Amino acid sequence: MMDETTKIAIFKGQKVRKTIHNNEWWFVVEDAVLALIDSSDPKQYVSRMKQRDSELNKGWVQIVHTLSVKTEGGTQRMNCANTEGIFRIIQSIPSPKAEPFKRWLAKVGYERVQEIEDPELATKRTRALYKAKGYSDDWIEKRMRGIAIREELTDEWQKRGAKLQKDYEILTAEISKATFGITPSQYKKLKGLKRENLRDHMGDFELIFTMLGERATTEIHRTEDSQGIPKLKKDAKEGGDIAGVAQRKLEKRLGRSVVSNKNFLPARKHKKLPDK
Repeated sequence: MMDETTKIAIFKGQKVRKTIHNNEWWFVVEDAVLALIDSSDPKQYVSRMKQRDSELNKGWVQIVHTLSVKTEGGTQRMNCANTEGIFRIIQSIPSPKAEPFKRWLAKVGYERVQEIEDPELATKRTRALYKAKGYSDDWIEKRMRGIAIREELTDEWQKRGAKLQKDYEILTAEISKATFGITPSQYKKLKGLKRENLRDHMGDFELIFTMLGERATTEIHRTEDSQGIPKLKKDAKEGGDIAGVAQRKLEKRLGRSVVSNKNFLPARKHKKLPDK
């Protein structure tokens, strides 16, 4: 589920089936429960667990959905929960096998409280995570700066009329199209990414021009006191155009594209770059 969970090997030897629903992973409840109990009858165990935990039973329909899951016997409808839901269910499991996971959840919760009290800790942990994954110090500096610029931009969007997640996606796509000639979803497809963060797989120039487009957009919003999605969308295109012009001038000078199909995933066959 997460990198940290593999360290305590809770699910070692037990396959937990999963499926994509609403663009996030949902896990088969019975599989997750079976991995953490001594019983061989997870259905009966879940039934007893819900009787013991009235709050879990009351909120069951909110955290558990019946979804289609591919199995060895074909596609079946099964009870599934997303990561947050699985965490809630695990909290109700008294089995010793679940204790390492509960301790990990307590540790993560404590760290989150620390980060709220001292936001700098979150930055330090993010840097350490990228370092552990093999990113260079120079790349990490650009990525961290990009995160700050992105947060500044989304704060402006929120203050100026962006309310829905779809609004943020539309505005981000406008900057990306004007800068690179492709939307973020097309960019991810080019790099062979699925649910991974696109910016975690960008090279130096890709990060730099992404920052330029977003920082320019933020400044346009502030200078013109932009309000409402139509105006924000227009600004986003203009901010992206500024970065796009600079990018194309660099590409002409270098004789190659800045947009790359390279990423930090394991080696694979790269896809052909699209015509721009």
